[in-house]
Amino acid sequence: MKRFAILLLALTALCLSAILWAQAPAPGQGKGKQGGAPKLYNTAKQKLLEGKQLVGVTIFSPDPNIYCAAANSGYDFTWIEMQHSPLTYGDVAKMIYACRGASAMPFIRVPDATESDIQKATDIGALGIIVPTVDTVEKAEAAVRWSRYPPQGRRSQGNGQYGALWGNDYRQTANDNMVVVVMIETPIGVANAEKIASVPGIDVIFAASTDLGNFSGTRQGQPEYESMVTKIHDVVLAHHIALGGPQAWKDRPERPGFTFFQGPGETNLIQQGARVNLGTAPAAGRGPAGRGNGVAPVEGQER
Repeated sequence: MKRFAILLLALTALCLSAILWAQAPAPGQGKGKQGGAPKLYNTAKQKLLEGKQLVGVTIFSPDPNIYCAAANSGYDFTWIEMQHSPLTYGDVAKMIYACRGASAMPFIRVPDATESDIQKATDIGALGIIVPTVDTVEKAEAAVRWSRYPPQGRRSQGNGQYGALWGNDYRQTANDNMVVVVMIETPIGVANAEKIASVPGIDVIFAASTDLGNFSGTRQGQPEYESMVTKIHDVVLAHHIALGGPQAWKDRPERPGFTFFQGPGETNLIQQGARVNLGTAPAAGRGPAGRGNGVAPVEGQER
């Protein structure tokens, strides 16, 4: 009887262990304490999931004070620009850490969809990865692969300041909080839009207003340009992915369905703020391109 009782206890323990193991979340699928829902601390992703609009401020400066001023000014996320700036990952790590707890979530536009770039961006605490010039399925897949831990991706686990920013359970919650944005910027990308949008794990597809014109030789308002935007629009929304574009396209009747927007850079905001302060700001819709007329400014030519 004693041996039977010991055997019964052992079997009971094994059964309980099996049940607990089956109920445990898979790696990278951290669950909250209420109803098994994901633990979301990325407020920008929460708004995406709710179908709300988001606007991000573009950051070029390495100054932590400027970064914090922008990150706490009401924007949903910071678009930290590492494709078209000399910012280093060391610069950006200091900026994000100096302003931990900011209301705007840190997103980084990386130079390319490489393991090296995305690994460093995520390790320093970025909760959004923006990948430029996505022309192919392979590049879209790479954006997802290097942004998320297994089993959803191939991100390596190593040291970083992410834990100090997002908690000791970061490894279990990171996948649920990461936002992957891919940018379609060329006629080739437009031609492959259906295939790109079919890649699992993409949260936003962004219609890049400047480079659609740059690579096609057209400009906003021309039929060829508008047909590219229309195709991106139709494909993205058909796949139930958030559609992104410049802030000038926000709430425009001719640009329906856009919910994710890139706002101006901090130098532009300082200039606009100074004009408001001095009482010299132009009337709405009469300023530089993209200020109230629905035409996005051309990057590199803003005034």
